[in-house]
Amino acid sequence: MTDFAAIDFETANEFPSSVCSVGVVVVRGGEIVDSFYSLIHPEPEYYKWFCQQVHGICAEDTEDAPVFPYVWEKIAPKIEGLPLVAHNSMFDEMCLKAAHRVYQMDYPDYRFYDTLRAARRHFGKSLPNHQLQTVAAACGFDLKNHHHALADAEACAHIAMQIL
Repeated sequence: MTDFAAIDFETANEFPSSVCSVGVVVVRGGEIVDSFYSLIHPEPEYYKWFCQQVHGICAEDTEDAPVFPYVWEKIAPKIEGLPLVAHNSMFDEMCLKAAHRVYQMDYPDYRFYDTLRAARRHFGKSLPNHQLQTVAAACGFDLKNHHHALADAEACAHIAMQIL
């Protein structure tokens, strides 16, 4: 796969619509050509302690951030016509669909590919686990800021370029 967009969402709480940040990395011809990151004002608008512990984003960080539709209008043209790639794509696809639903936006049927499933097939039991940072390292990428949406999308893009 040489043309795709890697995407990663972080959420504020247990609701998949509560995206509070997004990272997107656009790959064309096997090269990273664009990237995008934004904080997002979540809906519903509250943070669970566990989520904050994972990604470090809190209500103060997103109180002045744009809501999802304004962020997505910047992303949509960048990824138009491209398949989307995510590590554990079920989560990111669920977030994307939920946010579109909450804001009553038309959802274009994005095609998702999963680097987690691909890593399980490709590496099998040769890795201690198939977590993003482990698979990224096996593909030669040093994920330094795990759970930052853009860093995770970059790691996912590198994995996809290696094994998809």
